[in-house]
Amino acid sequence: MIRNVGDFGLPPHAAKNWEVVEKRLNDVAVGSGLQETLTIEWRTKPQVVQVIDMPVNSLYYNPGTHRIRAQRSYDPQLDRRLDEAPWSEDSQNYLQHLLQAEPSDPSKRDKDFDALKQSLADFKQNEPGLITREGILVNGNTRAAALRELGVENIRVAVLPDSCTWADINKVELSLQLRHDTRRPYSYINRLLTIDEQVESGRPLKEVARDFRIRESTAEQDLWVLVCLRDLSDRSSTGGVQLRLLDFEDAQERLREVHRAYAKESKTDTQKAELLKENRLAAIVMNFSKTDVRLIEADFRGRYLEHRLPDELKAAPAAAPARVIPGIGRAVKADVPQVAAARAFTDSVLRAKAVVRAKEKVPSAQLDAATSVFEVAHKAVEDALEPAGKDARVRKRKQAAPDRLNDACQDIEQCITDMVLASASRSLDEEALDEAVLKLKATLRKLAQATTQAIEVPGEGVEWLRDAVRQGQA
Repeated sequence: MIRNVGDFGLPPHAAKNWEVVEKRLNDVAVGSGLQETLTIEWRTKPQVVQVIDMPVNSLYYNPGTHRIRAQRSYDPQLDRRLDEAPWSEDSQNYLQHLLQAEPSDPSKRDKDFDALKQSLADFKQNEPGLITREGILVNGNTRAAALRELGVENIRVAVLPDSCTWADINKVELSLQLRHDTRRPYSYINRLLTIDEQVESGRPLKEVARDFRIRESTAEQDLWVLVCLRDLSDRSSTGGVQLRLLDFEDAQERLREVHRAYAKESKTDTQKAELLKENRLAAIVMNFSKTDVRLIEADFRGRYLEHRLPDELKAAPAAAPARVIPGIGRAVKADVPQVAAARAFTDSVLRAKAVVRAKEKVPSAQLDAATSVFEVAHKAVEDALEPAGKDARVRKRKQAAPDRLNDACQDIEQCITDMVLASASRSLDEEALDEAVLKLKATLRKLAQATTQAIEVPGEGVEWLRDAVRQGQA
């Protein structure tokens, strides 16, 4: 292999593997049996490469594979070790663990990996992997991990030309992964990282989108989301812990909807777009459902959430710094107070969740405080979503105020029934009822005052309400 800038060097048994590969390639070439080959995209042209059998335990997992790029951050210490000594036993064992783990939670074993392992046990290996002559797995890392667990001695692999570089390895891996076959697809975050890597290498976005078989606009959306996620990760940093990109692995559809709503709102009002984005991102961090997130608009905080938040979660930074618009890298002015307050709330939730996620690495007092913040914030948003959801349904009928009064009337009718039943059984709490009636009186007074501002020509009902309130004040 030809070395190039940014590569991982050569594994310790590279020379030995080279000899074995050359010998087996020669054995196949001079043999009379049917030869198996694999067609790959090699430096923009199709190339047929030979397939051989190799001892699976002699091969090395590729430390640069895109399949577990985001998951590497699961253990920061082992992640650094991968950069420093990618071929060490610790690093290779870490790669094997990540290949077997759930993309969204590497602490758990992936059911898809077990399904692949069972398929290999039942039907053997259908597709060959791909290696360099030094024994580095370019494609087939997950299959190699499964075969090792099964105790299978050999794996069928095609062999790259001896002039390959790490740049070639990355390109070939990507081209094979994007083929329509039975390979496990990249996880969501790893796909975002791969698109970003390809664009950063200088490839036109249109070309990258074509490779991924998506529209250019979808690729732009993916890059916007990745910028947002990196920003969220940075903002979550506190006390040596922070959220990782992989912590957002299951938020694909919700994040895409945030982008669509943001793009639509930003055409008319960029500040409202920022408010909407911050409000929805905070809900995603708290793992609210897609249906719930859809209920959150630019006015969500001011209309539903603000009065439900404790004072410590209302505070906004004294001076909000200028920021960069996700996806285009253009500086914008400092946030208006409403946006700054929304960002401060999101930051509090991010930092709290980062501590809760790292519960084994932080002091118990810090964990308790973060848990309390997260639970209070979650409860406030959950409570705010109820009227927001009701409003969303009411707005469709354009009768928000009348519907709320009708609902209140139904509640009062039910109250009458409950009061009669409680009185009959002598279980009525008369003091509590009196307090509730006083609260109703105060609310009706507010309603009457509101009608004087909203209704110029009152009807019979509104006129009655105003008269009743005036008489009650006399």
